[in-house]
Amino acid sequence: MQDIFDTHAHYCSGQFNPDRDTLLAALPQAGVVGVLECATHSGDAPGVLALAHRYPYFHAALGIHPESLGEADAPTVAVYGGDWRAELAALRPLFEDGAVIAVGEIGLDHHWPLPAREQYELFEAQLALAAELDLPVSIHDREAHAEVYELLRKYRPRGVLHCYSGSPEDAAWLVDQGLCLGFGGAATYKNAKRAQRVLAAIPHQAVVLETDCPYMSPEPVRGSRNDSRNIVHVAEKIGQLWEMDPQAVLTLTAANARRVFGLA
Repeated sequence: MQDIFDTHAHYCSGQFNPDRDTLLAALPQAGVVGVLECATHSGDAPGVLALAHRYPYFHAALGIHPESLGEADAPTVAVYGGDWRAELAALRPLFEDGAVIAVGEIGLDHHWPLPAREQYELFEAQLALAAELDLPVSIHDREAHAEVYELLRKYRPRGVLHCYSGSPEDAAWLVDQGLCLGFGGAATYKNAKRAQRVLAAIPHQAVVLETDCPYMSPEPVRGSRNDSRNIVHVAEKIGQLWEMDPQAVLTLTAANARRVFGLA
């Protein structure tokens, strides 16, 4: 049966250029029932929308990723000269497309040398946009918990904290506030003790699965290009933690994804 809903993917990545159409046409046969394709800047947006229009099981999220502030070839820099406000204004009409079900990928990243104030203001502006449009969000939080949580408490969005890396204690209030937490390949790694503690502590209804493909392949295919079919390995790992059949994990998390993104 399977019931794979991938809540965070980047099939517009150049890594899929050689075989994108062949792969995406085949995914439903492997049990993939949903994919949220996330833009990282305005340059991704047309491709994200094209995939969502071409494949019935695809949905679009549009946003400006914090790393786009520091990438010379990203439109945020190359086209808009770092003026993310102008870029966000240019993206704004695209949210009227019915294929767009979320604002994302948005958030904060303190792993890379990115301008802290600019990315904070960019994230806040996109949370405000999500509130205005009544859309859920897909949030990137890398080594930026304090600032991300500050804005989540302020705006109280619904949506997913993608690739959750926080503590079980923070997971508890995030879930109580109505967010779902996304888990992918990293949850299968040997050093993923924190993620596994979180998965053991929070309600099952707050968990969604993801790939972040083409990145973050799970064990036992770590190191290869990731795609939505590999979520079965994540479900197997979570099934061990929950003492649940992997198929039941897939069905439950797919239902969670549909609920949080308004597809139920």
